[in-house]
Amino acid sequence: MPKRTLKVVAFSGSARQDGNTAILVRTVFAELEKEGVRTELVQLAGRPVRGCSACAKCFENKDRRCSVAGDLVNDCIAKMADADAVIMASPTYFADASPEIMALIGRAGMVARANGHMFRRKAGAAVVAVRRGGAVHAFDSLNHFFTISQMIIVGSSYWNIGVGREKGEVAKDEEGLQTMATLGQNMAWLLKKLHG
Repeated sequence: MPKRTLKVVAFSGSARQDGNTAILVRTVFAELEKEGVRTELVQLAGRPVRGCSACAKCFENKDRRCSVAGDLVNDCIAKMADADAVIMASPTYFADASPEIMALIGRAGMVARANGHMFRRKAGAAVVAVRRGGAVHAFDSLNHFFTISQMIIVGSSYWNIGVGREKGEVAKDEEGLQTMATLGQNMAWLLKKLHG
C-alpha cells in the first residue's frame, strides 16, 4: 500500500495579504515541502470572522461544524480535520494575537471539543510576527489552542517569532527565518515519526 501524503495547513490571522506573517509561514512550508509534505496557507485577510456566539449548538448537532454560517470557519475546521498538522499564525496586536485568528480558534476549538476532541494528537505550532514587543504573549495565546485540543506542540530553536514592521521587512530577520526553517524541519520529522 502506498504511503499517505502528509499535509500541514496554516491559518494567517494577519490583516495584510502576503505580509510578514505569511512570509514566516512560507519559510516553515519550504522545509516541509523539501520533505514531501503538502502545505496550504489560508489567509484571513479581507475575510471577516466573527467570534463564538456561545450557542452550544455544536454540542447538540455533533456534525463537526459551527452553527454560525456565512464565513469561512467551517471550511477552516474541515481543513484542520483533514490535515496532519495545524499552524496558527498571527501578527502581534496590542501584545496579543489578532482578533480574527482568536475568533477562528474559539469556534474551531469548541467544535473540536463537541466532536470527541477531533484534533487530538495532531501536531500544532504557533507563528508570530512582531514589530517590537508582545510577541511572547501572542505566541502563548496561540499555543493554548493546541494544549486544550490535546495536540502535540512542535518547537524550534527559539520561540517561533519573526521581527518586522513594514510589509516584507521580516525577510531581513535572519534569526527569525532560521527559527522558522528549524520549525519546519522539526515538524516534518515529527510527522514522519507519528505517521511513518
